[in-house]
Amino acid sequence: MTLEKATAEKPLLVLATHNPGKIRELRSLLAEHLPELDLEKAVVGAAEVGAPDVKEDGVSFEENSLLKARAVANHTGVASIADDSGLAVVILGGAPGIFSARWSGKHGDDRANLDLLLAQLADVRPEHRAASFVCVASLVTPEGQEIAERGEMAGSLITTPRGAGGFGYDPIFVPAGLNQSAAEISPEHKNAISHRGKAFRALVPHVVEYLRLVSEDTAR
Repeated sequence: MTLEKATAEKPLLVLATHNPGKIRELRSLLAEHLPELDLEKAVVGAAEVGAPDVKEDGVSFEENSLLKARAVANHTGVASIADDSGLAVVILGGAPGIFSARWSGKHGDDRANLDLLLAQLADVRPEHRAASFVCVASLVTPEGQEIAERGEMAGSLITTPRGAGGFGYDPIFVPAGLNQSAAEISPEHKNAISHRGKAFRALVPHVVEYLRLVSEDTAR
C-alpha cells in the first residue's frame, strides 16, 4: 500500500497549530522527500482534527513543545509535531524566552510586548543588545517515540522598529550579518535563516523515516 492510500481514512501527521502558514511550511519541507504522499490529506493542523488547546506550563521551549505534541498525539492517535519559540535576550538572562508571546501580560499582543521590551532595554548600549530567536520542534508518535530539535537565529536588537513584514519582535531584531531587521527581509530569506526553519529542517529526516515505517506497516 502506498503512503497516499494510507491517508484515506485519517491523516498520518498532525501539526499542533492553528497557523496555516506553519502547515504550508511543513508540507513544503516534506514534499521533496515524499513526492508520492498527498500532503493535503496526510499532514493537517490541530483544527482539522478537533485537537484541544494545550496549557503551555513548561519551563523551557523543549518542555512546552513536547507538551503540545504529546497532547495532540494522545487525542488523535497519530503522530504529532509541535513547536515552541521565543526571543532570548542575553542581558535579560534569556528573557522573555518562553514568555515572549505574553511578555506584556496579554497573550499575543505583539505591539505591547515589543514596546515593553524596548522600554526595558532603553538604557542598554548597542554592544550589549545581543539576542537570539529560539525554536524547538518536536515529534511525538503514538508508539512513544519523542524527538526534539532546536534551531536558533542569532542577532541583536535595535532601538526603533523597522519594517512591515514578519510579526512579534521581528521589527527590532537584526539577524547576525545583516543590516535589515527580520521585518524588512523577504519571507523566503527569513525562512532560510530562521530559528523555526532550522528546527523544522532538522526534524524532517525523523518525520520522513517515521512516515515510511508507517507506510510499510500498513502494507503488511
